[in-house]
Amino acid sequence: MSLLLNAVEVERVERRVLGALRCVDATTGAPLEGFLQVEAPADALIQRNRSGLLVIHGWQPLAHHAAAFASPPVDVPVGSRVLTLTVSDPLGHYLARLVRVELPRDADPANAGQPGSLFRPLSVPMYPSATGRVGSNWARLSVSVFELGSGDALGGVLLSVVAAGAVRAQGLSDWRGEALVPVAGIPVTTWSTEPGDVVITQIQAELQAVADPARITRTPQAAVQLGRAPKTLPLVDPVAIEAARAGLPQASALVNLAAGRPLHVSLGVDLS
Repeated sequence: MSLLLNAVEVERVERRVLGALRCVDATTGAPLEGFLQVEAPADALIQRNRSGLLVIHGWQPLAHHAAAFASPPVDVPVGSRVLTLTVSDPLGHYLARLVRVELPRDADPANAGQPGSLFRPLSVPMYPSATGRVGSNWARLSVSVFELGSGDALGGVLLSVVAAGAVRAQGLSDWRGEALVPVAGIPVTTWSTEPGDVVITQIQAELQAVADPARITRTPQAAVQLGRAPKTLPLVDPVAIEAARAGLPQASALVNLAAGRPLHVSLGVDLS
């Protein structure tokens, strides 16, 4: 204790960070640490901390925020700047995606529980590749997405599984138009709402597809069969697609899902 009382402060380093990201598995919500890569503009500094969070230490448009430790500058409104990042998996278990971070974050401690708070990491769901892992009791929903008319494979399409009015799972299609949408949490048996059946072993859901024509990739089926990937692979922001859903081309199909059972669906999207 005496050593601490006699300690002399040699140097103090105080620095304001701009925010943090936590990448999670889209199916389970489990944090993904260590192997993901982040690409950022040259004027942004992002580093991984010991907790596995991707911390935004600096960005040139908000450079004066780094030195303002006691309170944030007020000249830039909260969320008025957007930093666009690319998160990818070099191991290929997850598909690359865009992440748009609205900065500066809200630094008011009273709002710490709000989604835009500086004290709350931005959750970034990562969607599995078509060859991703699936739990033993999950429904394995494989989807082939193509353009109606041409038959071209569509990459970068957002897929959602909706049951009882709630989104149960989401996924993205790769350049071949292939997507894996694992659905966890389906009971082996559940009570039936239909007359005659007491219990059932599957649930009915709607598979929804949303495509942004400005961001998707189109690959002829002949090239898909030869394994010839386009020069530019699909890279989309699922949040932006969801926000613009009402004005984008869509398609849907009813599916019956059961725990531990694979299901394949081909879904055509009219882009005209």
